[in-house]
Amino acid sequence: MGAHLDHLVVAARTLAEGRAWLEGRLGVPLASGGEHETFGTYNALLSLGGTSYLEVIAVNPSAPSPARARWFGLDTPEMRERLEDGPALIHWVARMPELDAAQDYPEGEVLELSRGENRWALTVPPDGSLPQGGVAPSLIAWHTPAPPTRLPASGVTLATLRLGTPQPAELRAALDRLGFVGEVEVYEAPQPELGAQLDTPGGVVLL
Repeated sequence: MGAHLDHLVVAARTLAEGRAWLEGRLGVPLASGGEHETFGTYNALLSLGGTSYLEVIAVNPSAPSPARARWFGLDTPEMRERLEDGPALIHWVARMPELDAAQDYPEGEVLELSRGENRWALTVPPDGSLPQGGVAPSLIAWHTPAPPTRLPASGVTLATLRLGTPQPAELRAALDRLGFVGEVEVYEAPQPELGAQLDTPGGVVLL
């Protein structure tokens, strides 16, 4: 099926907080993204080189409440409590040429979504939860050119994405079924956890 890393998801209580946190850690500016009307969120973006990027996302206080649960668990008390300690890397998204072959992927229904001129299909659980606590990817297929094709070069690249889970064999099997290709390290951990090693103009940064 040929899946590759599309983007990393960092969540924050506010977009301004998340953007300032990332820019302070990475030493480079993020680009403005846009609004997601379906979920009442908005974002800012950073190229990770090639066809991958990083997204910081937050609830848009100016948007009406969505008709369904927000994605990435942003409506849950657990996520709100987690973000009280500051922005966090909470999830990742794998890109596929199309999602017809992913109809049986157990981590969400396929939704057709948009943001400005961007159009894509994405797997989203009906309750908005993070697949396997965030370590199993959501799947995306772009109908329009993906954001990295329009983002300025940042000098930041992803060296390794680390995925800790109580069921590492299950996660590895899921990634194998997707034909995932990329720098991902799966290891056993008491609870789901994500970490990313980024190479930046100022040196290595861990999220």
